[in-house]
Amino acid sequence: MGKGGTGVLAGSFALADVAVKTASKQNRIRALHALLVGIGRAAAAVICLFAWPAAAYRPFDGTDAGVAALNEVEIELEPVGRLQTGSQSALITPGVVFNYGFADRWEAVLQTQMLTPISPSGPASLAATGAFLKYVIQPGVLQGKSGISIATEFGPLLPGINADPGVGFSWVGIVSERWDWGTAHFNVEANLTRDQHGEAFLDVILEGPSTWKVRPVMEMFYDKVWTQAESRSVLIGAIWQVEHDLSLDAAFRYALVNGHPVNEIRAGLTFAFKEEGDKTPIKPGASFGNWGLSR
Repeated sequence: MGKGGTGVLAGSFALADVAVKTASKQNRIRALHALLVGIGRAAAAVICLFAWPAAAYRPFDGTDAGVAALNEVEIELEPVGRLQTGSQSALITPGVVFNYGFADRWEAVLQTQMLTPISPSGPASLAATGAFLKYVIQPGVLQGKSGISIATEFGPLLPGINADPGVGFSWVGIVSERWDWGTAHFNVEANLTRDQHGEAFLDVILEGPSTWKVRPVMEMFYDKVWTQAESRSVLIGAIWQVEHDLSLDAAFRYALVNGHPVNEIRAGLTFAFKEEGDKTPIKPGASFGNWGLSR
């Protein structure tokens, strides 16, 4: 066989190899997509079994009155954050929230974060774990309608690993309103902590105009765990809406917990995608949600 024939044969093998690799990559993507959707469906089923009357929106401790659209998956990810409490410091590596719109106006939420002490050093812990259901009671501005949006979120606070061994419960009521100058979210939350103490959480989130590509944000909250802790917190940051299904965020939070200062740096991203086979578009500027679990 001449050089020309060898080249054609080699080219055919190369094209076949590329096709095989491409098909393999697509199969892996489909498998990952199916796994995430399956986890979301399973989470919805498990949460419904609890049926107990908590949690969030990056980079805040409170949340908004929006949910993921039907068949939509939203992933909130904080690859790394830093928490400083007095002389003690720790890394959040990572923090993850999984949201799945399993029915109209309903969302299932799973969340947790890995906390790694760095000064002094110590074993890593899996903390701030919870499983919740969120429901939009009254569709409004966050659902493309007029008027306020009202939602509720509830579910169990689950045990951690090397932290928070008990089980608690949480319920929050959320109201959101939007004007030309910006958007406001109000949270009223009542919890039974994992060590069986009552907790109350009052929160206000303010955002800049929703039409801005990068909008400044601010959050203030008051939190009280009876006989244990009282916290006041202020957060200042920004959210960059890169695409309608992707946002980046960064913020600094300062708090006083029983009079002791707490400083936290937060940075992360939120992205969304539809369940395979669902061709409806992802809602514009998806209202991405976080977790209020560092307090």
